[in-house]
Amino acid sequence: MGCCTGRCTLVFLCSLQLLAALERQIFDFLGFQWAPILGNFLQIIVVILGLFGTIQFRPRYIVVYTVWTALWVTWNVFIICFYLEVGGLSKETDLMTFNISMHRSWWREHGPGCIRRVVRPSAPGILDDYSYVSVTGCIIDFQYLEVIHSAIQILLSLIGFVYACYVISIFMEEEDSCKY
Repeated sequence: MGCCTGRCTLVFLCSLQLLAALERQIFDFLGFQWAPILGNFLQIIVVILGLFGTIQFRPRYIVVYTVWTALWVTWNVFIICFYLEVGGLSKETDLMTFNISMHRSWWREHGPGCIRRVVRPSAPGILDDYSYVSVTGCIIDFQYLEVIHSAIQILLSLIGFVYACYVISIFMEEEDSCKY
C-alpha cells in the first residue's frame, strides 16, 4: 500500500476537519452560540468515527461519515446564508443561541484589529453589569469571518465526501475479492 492512497488522504482530511471543528467549537463556546456548539460536537464525533472506520477498515462507519458530511455541508450553507442575511434571515436574531440569551458571535467584538469600548449605562435602574459595547476599526467584519469558517468547512467536507466514497468502493472491492 502506497503512502498517497485514498485511505491515507482520507485520514489526513479527517484530521484537518477535526482540527477545524475543534477551532470553531472553541470560538462558538466563547460566544455562547449553542446551535453551532451542538453541530460542531456532532461533527467532531462523526469525524472521529470516520477516522476510526478508515483506519480499521470499517466501511459502515465511513458511510455514516459520508451521510453526515452531506448534512454538514447543508448546515454550513445555512450558516453562510444566516450571516450574509440571505432569504430573510438576520444575524441580529437569537437563532444561534436557541433564543436563550443575547450573545452573538465572539468575532463581533474580538475580530482582527477591532477596538472594543465598553460604555456603562448612566440611567438609573439598569443593572450594573449590563454595558453597551462599541466596536470600531475591524479589519474584517465578524460575519465575513464566520462565512470564511463555514466555507473552509464546506471545502474540507466536499473533498472528504469524495475520498470517503472512493475508500468505501475500494473496501468493497477488497471485500468482494476475498469471498472467492
